[in-house]
Amino acid sequence: MPGQRLGVGIVGLQPGRSWAARSHVPALRALSDSFEIVGVANSSRASAEAAIAETGLSRAFDTVAELIAAPEVDIVTVAVKVPPHFEIVKAAIAAGKHVYCEWPLGNGLAEAEDMAALADAKGILGVVGTQAPFAPEIAYLKQLIADGFVGEVLSTTLVAWGGALQGGGNIPDKKTYGYLLDRSNGATMLTIPVGHTLAALTSVLGPVMEVSAALTTRRPTALVVDTGEIMPVSAPDQVLISGMLTGGVPVSLHYRGGEPRDGDGLFWEINGTKGDIRVSGPSGHTQMVQLTLKGIRGEEKAFRAIEVPASYRAGWPDDVEPGNVARVYAGMAHDLRHGTRTTPRFDDAVAVHRVIAAIERAAASGRRVSL
Repeated sequence: MPGQRLGVGIVGLQPGRSWAARSHVPALRALSDSFEIVGVANSSRASAEAAIAETGLSRAFDTVAELIAAPEVDIVTVAVKVPPHFEIVKAAIAAGKHVYCEWPLGNGLAEAEDMAALADAKGILGVVGTQAPFAPEIAYLKQLIADGFVGEVLSTTLVAWGGALQGGGNIPDKKTYGYLLDRSNGATMLTIPVGHTLAALTSVLGPVMEVSAALTTRRPTALVVDTGEIMPVSAPDQVLISGMLTGGVPVSLHYRGGEPRDGDGLFWEINGTKGDIRVSGPSGHTQMVQLTLKGIRGEEKAFRAIEVPASYRAGWPDDVEPGNVARVYAGMAHDLRHGTRTTPRFDDAVAVHRVIAAIERAAASGRRVSL
């Protein structure tokens, strides 16, 4: 494997609009020394052919099973909706293929645990797409905290919006986005943007030790814009969490459905004995938006911009989405070739799923839950 390109087969590529089209394809093309996109499998041969025609890729597979079985595919990238993740990942592991699965890994904790156990037993590399910790701003934030910019961390508070598709009261079309409205599909504001942000927050400040929570659906219906249909909503559009991180650091998060009116959709503050840092962005999807950092220390009376060193961005795609995904893929290639551990693994995904499960238990019971 050293020195040779790794063949990637992508499951779930809709040209122009899907996450794979916006992030995985340009990320892999930016890493052409390490990766080759072998082809695409979608729900049908016709869909796969349309995808390769639009993206300039070379091969459309008839089925997902055919892609997984192809000897030139070393890595199966799973970028479909959450419910099919489990069966596709299981099939890829059984075939001995490495896997890059988008977050959430499974529809709930049990599926994630099963996939992690299967990958471990088979000895394959299972990587999950929690790429927010790889964003330059989050990576530099982690370094700033480690270097003592704020001194001892006293507490952290985060308020964010889930974006137009997560609890905003309408969706563009039923076929593509209707599944987000039903919490049983595992693709809610709690599991997607909150999950990604938990991965970033814990990478900087350490694990969640206990939580109490409230989950509620304040908009019980949503408008399907293209048809005018009104659909029921069971996914929570308000997520409130309070808890404790390792070392006794209090944490509070409030995610609101929809978009902010002023375009400022993320406020995350880390308060310390010597200073404070604020992270801002246009939405709470920390894995896919441009973030900014501000800091204040000592006797200063105003926050000042903190510039991320150029070294954190050099050599990567400029756009946020493919840039963050490319960093994960590059780490995956390094891990496969050198036996390192630089990427988020399936067991890391299980850790985030466990926090989400604890949040759900705490909200249902009205009691604080320890992890």
